[in-house]
Amino acid sequence: MVFRAARDADAAVPRVKKFLTWPLSFEAPDVGGAVAFILKGYPRLSETFVAQEVQTLERLGLDIRLFSLRRPTDHTVHPVHREVRAPVNYLPEYLYHDPARVFRAWLAVRRLPGYAAARAAWLRDLGRDRSANRVRRFGQALVLADDLPADVGWLHAHFIHTPASVTRYAAMIRGLPWSVSAHAKDIWTTPEWEKREKLADCRWLVTCTRLNAEHLAALSPKPDRVELVYHGLDLERFPPPVVDRSTRDGSDENDPVRLLSVGRAVEKKGYDVLVEALHRLPDDLHWRLVHIGGGPLLAELEEKAANGGLQSHITWMGPQPQEKVLHEYGAAEVFVLASRIASDGDRDGLPNVLMEAQSQGLACLSTRISAIPELIVDGETGLLIPPDDPGALASALERLIRSPALRSRLGGAGMARVRARFSHERNIDRLAARFGLESERSSLCASPSMRR
Repeated sequence: MVFRAARDADAAVPRVKKFLTWPLSFEAPDVGGAVAFILKGYPRLSETFVAQEVQTLERLGLDIRLFSLRRPTDHTVHPVHREVRAPVNYLPEYLYHDPARVFRAWLAVRRLPGYAAARAAWLRDLGRDRSANRVRRFGQALVLADDLPADVGWLHAHFIHTPASVTRYAAMIRGLPWSVSAHAKDIWTTPEWEKREKLADCRWLVTCTRLNAEHLAALSPKPDRVELVYHGLDLERFPPPVVDRSTRDGSDENDPVRLLSVGRAVEKKGYDVLVEALHRLPDDLHWRLVHIGGGPLLAELEEKAANGGLQSHITWMGPQPQEKVLHEYGAAEVFVLASRIASDGDRDGLPNVLMEAQSQGLACLSTRISAIPELIVDGETGLLIPPDDPGALASALERLIRSPALRSRLGGAGMARVRARFSHERNIDRLAARFGLESERSSLCASPSMRR
């Protein structure tokens, strides 16, 4: 059903592309005080872009309060998390964990003018999605509506699936406007009916890739309600590399070429394909891979690599803070990410780790799915192959390992493109304007792809 809905919506894309090809004009809203950001989990090592956005908007003057549906599971944080000033309120992750809090919230908000409409909307949704998660969303919305400080005048959800549902119900209860940032999995695993209704109810939506923007604008009653805003990279945290890349060519057993991949061990990242591709590399080619990231499939991947005789070639580092990731970018010569569309429709948008790697002059190898081609120009700023193709991946890896000149050319061109067109500063201005903020720059600049 999800795939059919995506195809039907994509058929409408030509009608809405015109809304995405120039800077959109809109009247800057009066957010009416503080803004509550509703997040699925916070802080998360894999969602640096959320903390980066919050920190920058705070610096520009936005008063933000954070509400998280889940408590953190990572054991460390990135430096940007420590710079965020906003307090965090954790809603009950499961209603049975704190039924008294949910009941008190219901008693407090059930007499508010917007409660009946919110309950009716939830019951309609429940009729189409009879899941425990749908029940949990309404319970969390009750607590959110009750806990909102009096000075909050606007709600903003990160992710259009569960956080946007909680935000939508709470906004109805409290009679407040709301907006949403949509990213990747949340878009492609949410039913079409739900996306349409949220797009009709929210004031505006921003999303981080052109592919996403075209898809969502085709579902919106007002396509200009959807805007493309790349996350961008905070270049102050990723300064240009200070060391030249090596001239290793994989011929020396004692001096192997260093490969790096950063990402959670989940289906959409294609790490099983990467392990298979590494197994196919010629025996006379010498390399080492470092993987950074956690995830539910990590143990299975380690076992697969060991069974293939690769255990001495791969270092599994698990989740790491940004400082350590940056160090590994500097030590590597090739960055590889074998992204694919998962069986449930989940997929990457535009992985921030690719931008990070390119900012450090690394030659990047990835796949032609989602918005990755919006960043990497095949053969010019990196290499792209079809997803789920270990043979093609192995061939491309061999090319990069054997040719330091190719790595240098692709890495230099990729670094120049990221720094010129995908900086956080260049793109955050558009989001700041949505919240009625003045940017730090003298004029509002369009994202590079929107000026094409």
